[in-house]
Amino acid sequence: MSEMLSVELAYGRTGLTVELPSARTTVVAPTHPPAASDAEATLREALAKPVAGPPLRERVRPGQRIAVSICDATRPQPREAMVRALLAELEGIAARDDFTLLVATGTHRGNTDEELRAMLGDELVDTMRIINHDGRDPGSLREMGTFGDGVPVWLNRHWVDADVRITTGFVEPHFFAGFSGGPKLVAPGLAGLDTVLTLHDAARIASPQATWAVCEGNPVHDDVRAIAEGTGVDFAFDVVLNREQRIVEAFGGDLLAMHAAAREIVRELSMRPVPQHYDVVVTTNSGFPLDQNVYQAVKGMTAAATVVKPGGLIICAAECSDGFPDHGSFRQVLASEPTPEALLRTISGRTETVPDQWQVQILARVLATARVGVHTTNLTDEQLRTAHLYRVDDIATAVAEELEARGPDARVCVLPEGPQTIPYVS
Repeated sequence: MSEMLSVELAYGRTGLTVELPSARTTVVAPTHPPAASDAEATLREALAKPVAGPPLRERVRPGQRIAVSICDATRPQPREAMVRALLAELEGIAARDDFTLLVATGTHRGNTDEELRAMLGDELVDTMRIINHDGRDPGSLREMGTFGDGVPVWLNRHWVDADVRITTGFVEPHFFAGFSGGPKLVAPGLAGLDTVLTLHDAARIASPQATWAVCEGNPVHDDVRAIAEGTGVDFAFDVVLNREQRIVEAFGGDLLAMHAAAREIVRELSMRPVPQHYDVVVTTNSGFPLDQNVYQAVKGMTAAATVVKPGGLIICAAECSDGFPDHGSFRQVLASEPTPEALLRTISGRTETVPDQWQVQILARVLATARVGVHTTNLTDEQLRTAHLYRVDDIATAVAEELEARGPDARVCVLPEGPQTIPYVS
């Protein structure tokens, strides 16, 4: 019997261990740097000694209204620590009543009170003004004009009307916008629906440059940057996290310079060369909170698609406690055509962008290349079939069967942290 390798997959809150044949398995994981020894001091230093531009305290005057953009519940941003760092750094200049925290939902649903308390802690929720952005509510938006490559821009009125605008987020590779964080906390995070639909139209998503770790020349990120720069960000504040979702480094300052510096660190930590394409790729969506639904799990599948052989098999372990989800248009659009190829034809032929079609477009592109099975405890076989996916109850057994069918030279690649590591064939 061949020697087996135990691999711990990021899955939900608990993780999942699989046993795979050691001699035929390549594990691709990000570098796991230790957390900062003093997270609070690391955050405060980023505010006081920014990458570019003056310190935060020099950018704010007493009495000014301050809007702070934060990630929604599908992201592992350390929001409470970052907001408390802002409050401490601006002590004596700004009071809590001067702040509005805007949850940058984009087109996602608003976060519940329970979620907000998990994100920010009871004390901040009970003492600060917090607003879920709603890009579908025209009354909550301000028209800003046209930016980038013809993008009509509407932004949250509380953001636009503030005297000081601060983005906060975390930086990781993004499957079509290059990297998260930075300017994405303005658009799509705080943008109106029409703005988001334009940024995610079929032509932009279809660009080969709209992919992992590419920003300049990426039509999505080019326009995201143009919107943030053109409408104004007074200070940007991002962190880099490790596998325990603890702060490794923090960056502050002028938006584009700050984000570029953070991206370079993330690129070193998370891009990994591999020697070949693989018959089977096992991936995750980095566990909770990122693997709450199929919509988000597309990122893990896309990371796997970078190194799977044409006609190969991708297995994605994603808990999907929030289902597809049922809100939004993702599930409906995904089930609207009988095959992935038909989905791609329909989407590319549309003159108007349908909400969530970009996620369907990306998943359909993966499915046109490889079969995708999902290990989840929250979706039925029939639900997965409507999404052109299928259930994998036992990952190790499914891998063994695929390797046997493909012969002794078949190999498997594992991305235990999913899109936290982006492999590429060197």
